[in-house]
Amino acid sequence: MKAKEYKCFEDIKVIRSDGSEYWPARDLASVLEYIQWRNFMKVVNRAMLACQNSGFDIADHFAEVSKMVERRRRSRRIDGGTL
Repeated sequence: MKAKEYKCFEDIKVIRSDGSEYWPARDLASVLEYIQWRNFMKVVNRAMLACQNSGFDIADHFAEVSKMVERRRRSRRIDGGTL
C-alpha cells in the first residue's frame, strides 16, 4: 500500500478505549471511492458472508453502528413565515 493510501486509512481509523481498532463503513466507502452507499453495502455483505463461510462469527468482526449525520435545513422565508 502506498503511503498516501495508508494515511487515508489511518485518518479514518477509530481506536476504542480498550485499544481495539475499527473503520466506520461510511468513512471507508468514501476512502475506497464508492459514490453510492448501496454499492458499498453489496461489498460489505459479501465480506460478511465470506467471514461466516470461513467459520468466524460475523458479530466479532462487523458491528452494527449508527452514526448521527448533521443535516442542513433548507428554508425560505415567505411573508414572514418559514417553509
